[in-house]
Amino acid sequence: MLPATFKLCAGISYRHMRNMTGLRKNAMVAIHHELNRLSGPGPSNWISQVRRRSSLLSSRIEEEKGYNEEEMSYVKQGEDALQKAISILSEQDGWTIETVAANGDKVLSKMLPDIGKVFKLEVMLEQHPDNLYEELVGNMEQMGEWNPNVKKVKILQKIGQDTMVTHEVSAETPGNVVGPRDFVSVRCAKRRGSTCFLAGMSTQHPKMPEQRGVIRAENGPTCIVMKPCAEDPNKTKFTWLLNIDLKGWIPKTIINKVLSQTQVDFANHLRQRMANNVSMEMAHAC
Repeated sequence: MLPATFKLCAGISYRHMRNMTGLRKNAMVAIHHELNRLSGPGPSNWISQVRRRSSLLSSRIEEEKGYNEEEMSYVKQGEDALQKAISILSEQDGWTIETVAANGDKVLSKMLPDIGKVFKLEVMLEQHPDNLYEELVGNMEQMGEWNPNVKKVKILQKIGQDTMVTHEVSAETPGNVVGPRDFVSVRCAKRRGSTCFLAGMSTQHPKMPEQRGVIRAENGPTCIVMKPCAEDPNKTKFTWLLNIDLKGWIPKTIINKVLSQTQVDFANHLRQRMANNVSMEMAHAC
């Protein structure tokens, strides 16, 4: 899907093409077009949409002027991860059900050429998207406090408002079926109207080379989409696209079970975290 968009995003990743302003603009317009498709219909006045897109694009070009070559590389990687994830999520056909929890939480999967198996979590959360965005993006380094599948998340570098490079360490699974893994990822966080996006993929960073005794796994493209429920804007349709190569000699049947269960567990841990946040806010208000 979207072959022209892929060519644009692929083209801007090459060093000799990075300074081609027209190419950057076309790629950014393509990305914003796809964000609009996932986030749903906007204002009926098409002029306001064009003006908003132009404003976003202008601010991006202005922001890019202060970036060095390394920073621009991370920005482009993050945008590429977002574009690839959006393309995958836009395709509704070919998904098979991996698991359905008693509360309706659902994990689906799909095999993709050149990417491998991707998993998609679909849940409804009784939280406003803004609150979830603040927890998952603004409080990203605190994830190890409430998600037992994560030991640590550290932001290695921030580039502008949308891009960051992180180091994550996962916990071992019960029975140590899958031992600890670490990841270095570039993340791209965007908001389009009332819909929030957090995409990412593996990268390299000088502050975090591979660690002795820990297997460096790879992920991407991955993406979380948080969209208000049409019936109740205080509820969120939460979608998480996951693609991970855990490395090591692990049977695929075990990997599939571990990854789908990790997604279901994540939704439950996130619910509990948000409930605890509400309780703490109420306690402070008394």
